Amino acid sequence: MSQIISFKNADIVNGENVVIYDLNMDINSGDVAYIVGKVGTGKTSIIRTIIAENHLTKGEGTVCGYDLRTITEKEIPFLRRKLGIVFQDFQLLMDRNVSDNLEFVLRATGWKEGFNKKIVEVLEAVGMEHKIHKMPHQLSGGEQQRIAIARALLNDPEAIIADEPTGNLDAETAEGILQLLSKINREKGTAIVMVTHNRSIVEEYPGRVFVCRNESCKELHDDKVIDLSITV
Repeated sequence: MSQIISFKNADIVNGENVVIYDLNMDINSGDVAYIVGKVGTGKTSIIRTIIAENHLTKGEGTVCGYDLRTITEKEIPFLRRKLGIVFQDFQLLMDRNVSDNLEFVLRATGWKEGFNKKIVEVLEAVGMEHKIHKMPHQLSGGEQQRIAIARALLNDPEAIIADEPTGNLDAETAEGILQLLSKINREKGTAIVMVTHNRSIVEEYPGRVFVCRNESCKELHDDKVIDLSITV
C-alpha cells in the first residue's frame, strides 16, 4: 500500500489567511476519505493545497511524491497528471464535443498518439461510450459528471479528488455517480478523496472521515459517532 497524500503539522491557507492549523492527514492507495465541515471551514482549501493551487508555507506536505513546499511551477502539471480532479460544476468545454473535450486534456498532458483508444477506454469505464460525439449541452447533469469522471481517469490517476461531485445532481443521479466512484475504487484501487455535505453518502459508502471545524481538521475514529448535523 503506497502513500499518496501526506500532511504533517501543515497550515492550510485561503489567500493570505490560515483556515486550518496543524493538519495531519495520510491517504494511501485504495483509501476512501471524506472531508466534511461547515461552509468556510477550509475543506476546499485542503483540495486546492493537494493540487498545488494553494501554496504550502508551514509544515510538511507531499502528494504523489512531490514536496508541496518546494514544488515548482513547471512541476505542477506533472503532479496534476497523477490526480484525477472532479468538480461540482463539471467544467467541461462547452464549445467542443465529448471526444474533443477528452482529447484536449490528453494533448495538454503530453500525449502524442493513441487518443481515440484511450478516450473510448475511459468512456466505457463510465458507461458513456455512446455519447462520444455529443456536445455538453446535449447531456444531462449526471451524464456531464460521468464525462468529468472519464476525464479524471485519462492519466490513470493514483487518486481522484472530488469536490462536492454530487452537489448539482438529483438524488437518483447522484447515487449513480457514487456507485461509479465506488466501483473505480474497488476495481482499480484508486484512492477517492471527497468533499461532501451529504451525510447519507458517508453512511452508505463508508470511508475515513476528516472533520473541519474551529480552524482544524481531524480524523474521526471508530469510537466516535459521525454527526454531520454538527459539521455541515
